[in-house]
Amino acid sequence: MEQDVHPPPTMAAGKEHGLEYVMNIEDIRRLIDLMNDNDLMEVELEEEGRKIRLRKKTEMPAPQAVEIRGPSPMSIPVSPKNEAAQPQEPELPSNVVTIHSPMVGTYYHASGPDTEPYVEEGDAVASENVVCIIEAMKVMNEIKAEVTGIVREILVKNGEPVEYDQPLFLIQLGDEAAVSE
Repeated sequence: MEQDVHPPPTMAAGKEHGLEYVMNIEDIRRLIDLMNDNDLMEVELEEEGRKIRLRKKTEMPAPQAVEIRGPSPMSIPVSPKNEAAQPQEPELPSNVVTIHSPMVGTYYHASGPDTEPYVEEGDAVASENVVCIIEAMKVMNEIKAEVTGIVREILVKNGEPVEYDQPLFLIQLGDEAAVSE
């Protein structure tokens, strides 16, 4: 065991059970290093009648404003596209709606690479039918039609990235859609 030529600096830490004890500052520094190296907020050590507790001062981070926009990830905006607000999309008949992506992610037409697509053009869909999956942050989100009608056009290809509110499907609404084909 090595011995220092000079005695280590010490600090009186108090009295316990009538005994005065002295703490080595180097020991305290090692405890502080241990806390920093292991991201510890508090360390308490009791040994041979010596007891020390070190606690980091915590600073509360400043509150940050968070803007939340758009629908929840499980809802699909479905709206007629005969409005002038969407000039990049062609004007559609009043009985045709667009299903938009509710989130940014990757579009998949089936639950797996070797399974049938949820829907194909010409298929009838009900409001609770899953029409695709959007993968976002390694989570597979099933997207439901939320309308009853016929799939007239699928606007994205399997495996393509999609943006929030990007058109995915054109759906011809209602029961008359099945007989008008």
